Amino acid sequence: MVTFAELRPGRVWHHQRSELDGSRRAIDVTRFPVCGRHQSVPHDAGHRLLLDFYYKTVSEEGLYHYFSEVVQRVGDTRLKIYLYHIPPVAIVGVTPKLVERLLKAYPKAIAGMKDSSGNWNNTKTFLDAFANNGFDVFVGSESLLLANMRNGGVGTISATANVNPAAIYELYAKSAVASAVSADPGLELEDQQARLNVVREVFSNREFPSMIAALKQAIAIYGNDPEWTRVRPPLVELTTEQAKLLAAELKAIGFAMPGIGTKAEWSERDERP
Repeated sequence: MVTFAELRPGRVWHHQRSELDGSRRAIDVTRFPVCGRHQSVPHDAGHRLLLDFYYKTVSEEGLYHYFSEVVQRVGDTRLKIYLYHIPPVAIVGVTPKLVERLLKAYPKAIAGMKDSSGNWNNTKTFLDAFANNGFDVFVGSESLLLANMRNGGVGTISATANVNPAAIYELYAKSAVASAVSADPGLELEDQQARLNVVREVFSNREFPSMIAALKQAIAIYGNDPEWTRVRPPLVELTTEQAKLLAAELKAIGFAMPGIGTKAEWSERDERP
């Protein structure tokens, strides 16, 4: 599965999985999930649950109680939680022991995790321990998509899927088929992975203030709509020189965004009920 943070001019929200922080807020949003201002998320959709990142030195026991409280107070058998491991943001992380305890206590509610550590060895640890038991492991970058799929993972939840969805999905789909029939085409998939990595590296350029700002700048360029460059504080837009650098690097690798649509088409979509 490939999922993504959907970008809109001036705002960001997440499809399929809600990002939640703070146990009480997590409980409220999980009970009444809303995506954007008008779109309801089905009750049986998975919820990507971010650790309560305000406190930085909490114990594993504390984290266990945090997730337990969410599950128990929501009290809905349809609840599917995907633990969100993103140490650069939350500082506090998900550990194999924590997952083991949660799965033992709530086997139907704890559905999987997203590992945004960027550390393949860490992802592999979770795959080896839990993937064979129906625990879904997503990677936070398509740069690890092929490795994840080859080792029992289920896909990626990636920000760059906003601008490069077809290529990411193609690798995911071919990897899924190869895993199902135990016939990995090898070099073909590795070549596709290498091409994805090149695109990812452009948007990860540390000369840009953030990846989200770079992604939105790319949509502005290829959609010919400067309104897309806007980001919410504390994020900042690319400077004129940074925007030129991004455009040049994308052109150099032959990047394209077919079917991106026009400003009028996006406005029409937003106005639909």
